[in-house]
Amino acid sequence: MASDQSLSLDQRLSMRLSAQQLRFVKLLEFNAPELEEAIDRELEDNPALEALEPAPVTDADIPAYRLNARNYSPDDFSDYDFTPADTSDSLYDHLRRQLSERNISPKLKEAVDYLIDSLDPNGYLLRPLSSLMNDMAFGPGIELSTAEAAEALNVLQSFEPYGVGATDLRDCLMLQLQHLPESQTRDDALNILETQFEAFSMKHSHKIVSALKISQERVKEAINLILTLNPKPGASFDSSISTNVIVPDLVVTNEDGQLSVALNNKIPELAIDRTFSEAVAEMQSEAKREKKKGSEFVMSRYNDARDFIRVLRQRQETLLNVMTAILKIQKDYFLTEDVYRLKPMMIKDIAALTGYDLSVISRATANKYVATPWGIFPLRFFFSDSIGETSDEGNGESAPEVLTNRKIEAEIEDLVNKEDKKHPLSDEKIKQLMEDRGYDVSRRTVAKYRDRKGIPVARLRKEM
Repeated sequence: MASDQSLSLDQRLSMRLSAQQLRFVKLLEFNAPELEEAIDRELEDNPALEALEPAPVTDADIPAYRLNARNYSPDDFSDYDFTPADTSDSLYDHLRRQLSERNISPKLKEAVDYLIDSLDPNGYLLRPLSSLMNDMAFGPGIELSTAEAAEALNVLQSFEPYGVGATDLRDCLMLQLQHLPESQTRDDALNILETQFEAFSMKHSHKIVSALKISQERVKEAINLILTLNPKPGASFDSSISTNVIVPDLVVTNEDGQLSVALNNKIPELAIDRTFSEAVAEMQSEAKREKKKGSEFVMSRYNDARDFIRVLRQRQETLLNVMTAILKIQKDYFLTEDVYRLKPMMIKDIAALTGYDLSVISRATANKYVATPWGIFPLRFFFSDSIGETSDEGNGESAPEVLTNRKIEAEIEDLVNKEDKKHPLSDEKIKQLMEDRGYDVSRRTVAKYRDRKGIPVARLRKEM
């Protein structure tokens, strides 16, 4: 059977980004610390690029873009709270220091040291002790009996912070209680965790009273004691867990009602190395270019350095222009610090003010933060959808008030803060109260924004 063959021509239109555009997109996605690292790498890789030493200059000597996109040091924003990095000891260092002070056999000390390495950052042992015994035998060659392994675990669990070495939350809380002075309240708390942990986690105090045959008052005191314990005893020592250092990319200041925005980074003034500039100047004529060795290398590095400086400048100006547009739309909020003054704002609104493509604005606002006198916020915080419209009845002179999801979140948070904690509001009840305040929202919307604010369900908000 003969096969049919044919030849056809298709005309397609496609768009590809140039190398310089790709570099711009990559730099735009970086936040402040990532940008500084990228510049350091570029300075190391490209000999044609150099960082100029800062020198005293006048405004007349500074290009306009440098005046608009100045780089500030943290000292210029002394009123802002930029959280420093945690330089304290880690959990593992803290435990090993206590281990070094224990008078135990070398074999047992090696076993405890291995268990310390097996802890997760919160201080938990997530693998069974029998599995860890096998690992010690096959790895460092520590042969332990079941009794010796249990002894090593007991030594670890005797270290501060109490609760480390636990296998689960109940074990962690019970370890902490066991190190407290004996009392009726402590014993009640241990009994609750040991026999009524499910009822405790569900906050069903009536079930605990019925099962343990003790008074409601004793149950309340025991539960209050449990709530003072630390469910993650190791987290306070591990800087990667306890400290989330955010370096803002931008800083907004308010001086007597005048808002201004500036970049917050430590980017040096970049320039092309003088020797490369002179070499390129000598290679302007065709004859000299043919005779000069290494001309391709020189021109390649020179062009890379020039393009990098240009793209970096474009990145800085884009970020400033986007934040300036946000500032213009959300001016009332920045002047009052009132979340109720946030206006509905979407990426397309910033595009209309700046003329940038939607993808550019999306990259410019992703994982970027701005410092204000009252806190540090992600740029995406200022974007919000409109929920609905309400307007004053009458001759229509009043402009309609467009509700935002921020207002809905604030109203829900306000209702939860004012609720009776012994009888917390359900989502359905919050919906009804919101309707009484003039907000037409569904129960699903209430649950969505409650979760977004990190507010637990009513059952978990109940105080016993």
